Amino acid sequence: MSYISTYLGHRFFPLEPRIDQIHIEDIAHGLAYTCRFNGQTTEFYSVAQHSLMVCDLVAEEHKLAALLHDAAEAYLGDMVKPLKRLLPEFAEIEHRVSAIIAETFSIPESDYAVIKRADLIALATEKRDLMPHSTEPWLELLGHDPLPERIVPLPPPTAKQAFLAAFARFSTGR
Repeated sequence: MSYISTYLGHRFFPLEPRIDQIHIEDIAHGLAYTCRFNGQTTEFYSVAQHSLMVCDLVAEEHKLAALLHDAAEAYLGDMVKPLKRLLPEFAEIEHRVSAIIAETFSIPESDYAVIKRADLIALATEKRDLMPHSTEPWLELLGHDPLPERIVPLPPPTAKQAFLAAFARFSTGR
């Protein structure tokens, strides 16, 4: 069976994900070195930094779930939404990986609507700051305004450390 080698040297089997294959440093590293939007941005901007922004936008009880809302991308990559819609089997694999990650870190069933709203605010901010040539409206952003402050992209090692620090802060007691 095919597997993905991780930063820490583990084997991750995407079609049969298991709890013992999930490690927070692999997630932090993978997300910090994965560029959002297939790299079609004005400068490198990581999924880890995106996750930190989403985390900042939710209440305390949702912070860990928000931080890890895209954690499956550390193992599967950040597939752009138009392509993901064409590949429903990939979406099912991503769903299974996300469920194993949630189980691994004891993330309770969260109010996904709260996280999705924060995700869309982050997306609106990212579109404004990192994709200035994408001038067409994105329908999913209707009713979601960008944050007033502009994004300052972090280098991958900095994003990784910030992600790990947030994880340590919000996973305490789990």
